[in-house]
Amino acid sequence: MRQGRGWSSALLLLLGLGCLAQKLPTRDEGLFQMQIRDKSLFHDSSVVPDGAEISGYIFRDTPKRYYFVVEEDNTPLSVTVTPCDAPLEWKLTLQDLPEESSGEASGEPEPLDQQKQQVTVDEGTDLFSYKGNDVESYVSTSTPSGLYQLELLSTEKDSNFKLYATTTPESDQPYPQLPYDPRVDVTALGRTTVTLAWKPTPTGSLMGQPVQYCVVINKEHNFKSMCAAEAKMSSDDAFMLAPKPGRDFSPFDFERFGFVPSYNGFGKDRGLTSNKISRVYPPKPKVSDIQKVCIGNKNIFTVSNLKPDTQYYFDVFAVNSATNTSTAYVGTFARTKEEARQKTFELKDGKVSNVFIKRKGSKFLRFAPVSSHQRVTLFVHSCLDTVQVQVRRDGKLVLSQNAEGVRQFQLRGKPKAKYLIRLRGSRKGASTLKVLATTRPSSKHPFPSLPDDTRIKAFDKLRTCTSVTVAWLGTQDRNKYCIYRKEVADNYGEEQRRREQNQCAGPESRRKSEKVLCKYFHSLNLQKAVTTETIKGLEPGKTYLLDVYVVGHSGHSVKYQSKLVKTRKYC
Repeated sequence: MRQGRGWSSALLLLLGLGCLAQKLPTRDEGLFQMQIRDKSLFHDSSVVPDGAEISGYIFRDTPKRYYFVVEEDNTPLSVTVTPCDAPLEWKLTLQDLPEESSGEASGEPEPLDQQKQQVTVDEGTDLFSYKGNDVESYVSTSTPSGLYQLELLSTEKDSNFKLYATTTPESDQPYPQLPYDPRVDVTALGRTTVTLAWKPTPTGSLMGQPVQYCVVINKEHNFKSMCAAEAKMSSDDAFMLAPKPGRDFSPFDFERFGFVPSYNGFGKDRGLTSNKISRVYPPKPKVSDIQKVCIGNKNIFTVSNLKPDTQYYFDVFAVNSATNTSTAYVGTFARTKEEARQKTFELKDGKVSNVFIKRKGSKFLRFAPVSSHQRVTLFVHSCLDTVQVQVRRDGKLVLSQNAEGVRQFQLRGKPKAKYLIRLRGSRKGASTLKVLATTRPSSKHPFPSLPDDTRIKAFDKLRTCTSVTVAWLGTQDRNKYCIYRKEVADNYGEEQRRREQNQCAGPESRRKSEKVLCKYFHSLNLQKAVTTETIKGLEPGKTYLLDVYVVGHSGHSVKYQSKLVKTRKYC
């Protein structure tokens, strides 16, 4: 049997062979033995500390060697290697070193080159070897004293790894133990959620060690170790993109009665006039979908915010909170359920349909003209917030725009074509719409024509204690306009007005006492298509909400933007 005497000298020899022309320095043997037991001194060296996990990095096709000493015969030994980024080849050997010669008694050390030759002639006895990316261990209940060498090699790429060695495996228990059934089970499956459950590790309950669970979710594969998942996460970090330059809009400039005529194209985006060179932004890097969530000591967890009809891989790791060492359960995978198929509503040619959309929801409408047609006119009346309108003709996208108020779209027809209209609601709240599609080239559509600007303008200089004067724009079509008033509290704000702004609610929803008058108005010259009205019979110092409705030929009405006015308190 080998003896423990002199193994520390051999260890120092192996780590210091770079100085071939020098002799070994003299040292204090007791101090050396104390230092070699100090884990902190050798954390980043080639000496493996007894009973502590270390992290290492290895270059591709470049072997890396670690050494540690077993000082007494019949000592238990456990060595665990955890590959992170790539598979590893590793081999554990017991070095065959010669016994110390009579030179010890004479006090004359052997030349260094002669010692090196003695150390490297014999490669040692192979104890264990492994190749792969599993967490693998060498365990022996009885090992001889001696110098042990662990050699690692990565043939695929530069890689991270973790290493642990101990001569007291029974008392250390560095890694949390797995239960008798180490599988992760899927207990519930939805379109965007997956519920996982697993049996708890006995380490926490039996040994009293602090244990928590971490769950890793990704779309590619299961991981065999925590460090493999963390290495993947760190390699897929992406930088945020700088914001794109904003659009440049000219300020609103009132003309005549405070409006801009429709012929000048106001409301459309103007091009950027700056002479500055536009910045080029690189495409956004691909970001991995891998997520890591630590949940404490719970052994049931529901993963949310997943994509429908998508396969995900789930891994659970038991982590010793004191040492940060971890053990992987047997991972699982599952495919989320498909998104519920949207019901498609049929649109009839020339008939208005009422559509309700939930917050962030969508509705699909289908329009299939029964006869050949040259064009399709689509009316969309968004009663509340802006909605997104997409139209596909025979599967091809022909329109994608946002719609607010009443919008009219002209689509080029095609024989036997079918149209699929998708309406996507607002994030602010539910949306109510009126939709009409027709192939008939008629000027008398149910929706009234509207100017580009549907605001009501109040004139401050014409404001008195009992009256206010307002104006609004019209169109070339002769339409009926009805104006209503309602007294409101002084603290009636813009946010409250916006909540009550339902453009689809017509005059029939108002009280008769709120009606001011109705009149017909139009002008062939758009520059003169503006009308004024003085509202009398008001009380001094009061706040009023004014609404103007334009009524179409078939009774459908559209409300202009509401206006808050206040009479003078003293005249």
